[in-house]
This record gives sequence, structure tokens and C-alpha cells, in this order.
Amino acid sequence: MLVLGVGIEPGTPLAHLREAVDALGLAAFDVVATIDRRSGEPAVLALAAGRTLRTYPAAVLDAVDVPHPSSVVRRLTGTGSVAEAAAVLAARELGEGLLVTPKQRGRGVTVAVAR
Repeated sequence: MLVLGVGIEPGTPLAHLREAVDALGLAAFDVVATIDRRSGEPAVLALAAGRTLRTYPAAVLDAVDVPHPSSVVRRLTGTGSVAEAAAVLAARELGEGLLVTPKQRGRGVTVAVAR
């Protein structure tokens, strides 16, 4: 089961999120995971339609060891990682928790994949 972790700036259009996801070349993914304060973002909700959406508080995300933490993301959100940490956490809940694609940047988004 693949988990897509998403970090997104408020108001980012769905088209920008889809571009970033398409660039990953995934055939499919089952879960979308992000920080709790972005759970109501229209682009996240649209992408998660028909899939499981998992959200996590910044403090929980910040406890996850990731390969590419960001001081900018930490300053803005309270955690050094959203996409990678959320993907890993959701994948752990499903049984594994292995980051298979580190964060990739798009226009106003970051995405990462875990299983």
C-alpha cells in the first residue's frame, strides 16, 4: 500500500498538486497524508477523494527522523518535515513505514512516497 505525503502552501491550486504527483510516476496510491492544519485545503481534499486521508499535528511529525528536514518548513509549521514525515507515519500505521521516494518539490507543494 503506497502513501503519498503532501506538504502544501495554503491556496495552492489542485493543478499544481497534480503536477507534482504526476511527476512521481505513480500508477496509484492509497493514502494521502499531511499536517493537520492542511486537512481542509481544497487541493488536498480533492486529491484524497476516494482515498484515506491521514493528518498529524506538527509535534508528531517533528518526532519523525527524515532525510531532508527543512528549517524554513520548521519556522512556518513547527516541524522540519511535512511530506516525508506524514508519508512515513501513515505507512507505519499500515505496517511498514519505509520512505521510497524522498520529497520532491513542485509549485507550492512537496510530495513524498512511503510504503
